[in-house]
Amino acid sequence: MQISLLISFFMLCLSSIVALDWTIGPFVRADSANPIITPRPESCFTCPILQKQVHWECDHTFNPAAVVKDGKVYLLYRAEDDSGVGIGMHTSRLGLAESLDGLTFQRNPLPVLFPNHDSQFYNEWPGGCEDSRIVEKEDGSYVMMYTQWNRQMAVLAVATSKDLMSWEKHGYAFEKAQNGTYGRRYCKSGSIVCKVVNDRLIAAKIQGKYWMYWGEGNIYLATSDDLISWEPLVDANGQLLAILGPRPGKYDSDFPEAGPPAVITKNGIVFLYNGRNSTENGDPAIPKGAYSAGQALFDAQDPTKLLARLDQPFFKPERPYEKSGQYIDGTVFVEGLVHFQGKWLLYYGTADSAIGVTVATDL
Repeated sequence: MQISLLISFFMLCLSSIVALDWTIGPFVRADSANPIITPRPESCFTCPILQKQVHWECDHTFNPAAVVKDGKVYLLYRAEDDSGVGIGMHTSRLGLAESLDGLTFQRNPLPVLFPNHDSQFYNEWPGGCEDSRIVEKEDGSYVMMYTQWNRQMAVLAVATSKDLMSWEKHGYAFEKAQNGTYGRRYCKSGSIVCKVVNDRLIAAKIQGKYWMYWGEGNIYLATSDDLISWEPLVDANGQLLAILGPRPGKYDSDFPEAGPPAVITKNGIVFLYNGRNSTENGDPAIPKGAYSAGQALFDAQDPTKLLARLDQPFFKPERPYEKSGQYIDGTVFVEGLVHFQGKWLLYYGTADSAIGVTVATDL
């Protein structure tokens, strides 16, 4: 009987190990470097709309996208000025920083994506450009999914670039979908499926299409032929196809939200996401309202098919800079993921105020 119990216990432990073998990680914070980017009050920029100098990254710097280019890691991070008070009431612009080791960054003195007198003015002013995710195209150019925020509606938008410095705005990601049905739908996040090629995360086609996990509250899917115009997947009733939702009693009980670009691995598509803990029916071990990070696995040939999902967060607010800032409930908001020098580097916003990095060895 005892031998039988031991065998059963061993098999249970082994199945648990195998079940988690698909995840990226484990990650360890780069405590000696964190936070790697913090507000810089001296940075000035002539706002083309206000026609005056503004301190564009003086209040908060957070929620970064990441990409590897020419042997360096580049971050495109959200920077808030001091034009307002409270979450969402500043103007956000995207700054650019580069690093040789992925830990120590040199910043561009001026933002690279910002509200302007252009075709997107009414979508981006006065709230700005927020929360980007970036992937590389097969031709070496870049596609950015970002949030346009005019302080009335937050909408997922697309921009493209050849050099990370100059960006062309293409407007709403779903503008042409279903005759405009989803064009102005509230959405802040889009995670394009990619593959790793020599330290570069390149957008990957599956069944002849590009794929993107998107949304918050529920996670949905969309496909595209060109990475610019996206078509959401719908069910038999014409409703958005929800493939991952909140779970009562867990870290993502309030809602999940798409994280950095999803990655095709030998086990399937690994999707990292941010989960907010509910204030009513959440995980009692995590502060109410806190953002932690989870992982889910989808079939590499059928991105709608969920294969596995972590019951516990692989990353949660623990350090002081992750639990203090303008988001007082605590946040590790993952948005930037790169494969660099044999490691995974995951960049995240800390309490909507600064930027941190956590590292995993590629075993």
